[in-house]
Amino acid sequence: MKPYPLKFQPEMKERVWGGRALEQFGFDLPEGRIGEAWTIGDHANGTTRVVGGELDGLGLNEVREQHGAEFFGSKGYSQDARFPLLIKLLDCQDDLSVQVHPNDHYEKLPAGELGKTEMWYVLSAKPGAKIIYGLKDGVGREELAKAIDEGRIMDSLQEVSVEAGDSFYIPAGTVHALCAGVLVAEIQQNSDTTYRLYDYNRPGLDGKPRELHVEDSLNVIAYEGSGATRLKTNNAEPNAWLELAHSPYFITEKGVVAKPWSLSTSPDTFTILVICDGSGKLSWEDGEAELAPGECYLLPASLGSYTLDGKMTVLRSYLP
Repeated sequence: MKPYPLKFQPEMKERVWGGRALEQFGFDLPEGRIGEAWTIGDHANGTTRVVGGELDGLGLNEVREQHGAEFFGSKGYSQDARFPLLIKLLDCQDDLSVQVHPNDHYEKLPAGELGKTEMWYVLSAKPGAKIIYGLKDGVGREELAKAIDEGRIMDSLQEVSVEAGDSFYIPAGTVHALCAGVLVAEIQQNSDTTYRLYDYNRPGLDGKPRELHVEDSLNVIAYEGSGATRLKTNNAEPNAWLELAHSPYFITEKGVVAKPWSLSTSPDTFTILVICDGSGKLSWEDGEAELAPGECYLLPASLGSYTLDGKMTVLRSYLP
């Protein structure tokens, strides 16, 4: 079969901090506080299935088994490993827990799990919205442990105001938390491992306090700096890629489409497109698709030439 851009049925996740804002993308949400839409992923906690075309109904894992390196590229396919990335949209109606993710080498990682390096692109933010992004200068393990014991962890954390178009790179070891009023696209390693430092003493969905992982968190924090970077991107040049994150696991770029833009996939990696705002069209050799905000496409490595047209903002992610 000829390769074609793959769109998936998102996996919806209820979260204590979630809401209903993902409905604006035309998603059919189940009842409850939906905090996460896993739009492209193959994980033990959720695998997305193809919508449309010859592969309709297949899970991403089945696509990998059937089409291997042809679709995922020489860098993106491994016979014994799942798809390397997980793409999400997050609706934060309340503050997320203060958390940190381990790297791939932490000896207490759950069996079969990876570390978690990620990046956020802010799709929208209510006035005054903020996030927690790193520790304040001079805070080491001893100072942070003492602050936690004394119930004043928030004094040790750096708060950053956010607006639509802001981008944050969050390597493993970075203390962070999204806060109320932001809608975010997240590109991350294929991992669901989170260590919580603090959760505002609130009950979870089951009415009980959510588990904290203070010792693991203190172990994996990069106290001397993780390499986290942030970028304001609202001055991005049209029809040119602006690099937002360059990690060992993914490269993510922002593109503002203003006129027809001829592009091509590479044989060594798949490409993921996330439509942030606006509308337009994706065309390839023998097909086309209308694009709308919130849609995510996996372009097979063997797709070759494609064109973006319209007035829209797009994130492009691929393997380094």
